[in-house]
Amino acid sequence: MTASASDSLNPKYHMEDGKLSIQHMKRKGATAMPRPHSHASVELYYLLDGERVYFVDGQVVTVHKGELIMIAGHEIHATASSEVAEFERILINYDPVILPQALQKLELLLHGRGFRVFPLSLREQGETERLLNKMLDESRQEKPFYESYCLSLLAELIILLGRFENTASRSNPSRYSLHHKVSEIATYVREHYREAVTLEDTAKHFYLSSSYLSRIFHKLTGFRFREYIIHIRVREAQQLLGGSRQKIQEIALAVGFEHLSHFNKTFKKATGLTPMEYRKQAKNGQAPPHQPF
Repeated sequence: MTASASDSLNPKYHMEDGKLSIQHMKRKGATAMPRPHSHASVELYYLLDGERVYFVDGQVVTVHKGELIMIAGHEIHATASSEVAEFERILINYDPVILPQALQKLELLLHGRGFRVFPLSLREQGETERLLNKMLDESRQEKPFYESYCLSLLAELIILLGRFENTASRSNPSRYSLHHKVSEIATYVREHYREAVTLEDTAKHFYLSSSYLSRIFHKLTGFRFREYIIHIRVREAQQLLGGSRQKIQEIALAVGFEHLSHFNKTFKKATGLTPMEYRKQAKNGQAPPHQPF
């Protein structure tokens, strides 16, 4: 096990050759993730206190005290403070291959979504906190067989989530009108990315000023408006390059780029590969996911 030295007050404990990590954090004052990001591991984020705003899978979601959000591997996301700036959370990242085979096959993300919020009951909150705190204690103390113990505790947590009944769920995206509005804007971009989408036209569509739309979109998503359009276009181009025989110039036009040279430059900046290189690697199952700018 290794503990990350980047934040001595909030160490992140790594186990199983980096396939499992856990971190406890308590912060006061407004904080935000510097940039949207993704990682191969599944993320479990349990909020002990406060609120956090996530932008994930094209939606703005507010996570509240006693709720747990699960985010799929490779799903790009960002988090920031809500009106409640202080928060306390426990974060787990794990590779599903470390779980028992039956739990690897457990489908916790409904309808193929990139995330799911679990609004836990008081009983479920107590059980979740017991498991997470025990994992933290074991990671700190490094007693014999602690990594195996942490794996068993993680398996218990996954089973708890697998038994969760969504009867207490609520519509997080619409809890705050501003969050709902930004989710609508993100959906609009995903539906119109092939067109010449501009900040000005989108602002008019939603009866907002361009400066206000730009400000709230960046605050809640972590993306500049133009960056999000490019992110969606590159993501769609990746799918077409890896799953079709269309010519690269046709793909460029299909995802909203008028000029092939602009497409090539933008795609390489996002993925580190030219479209041709990406297509070759995708056929061999080696193509990397792209990160936002």
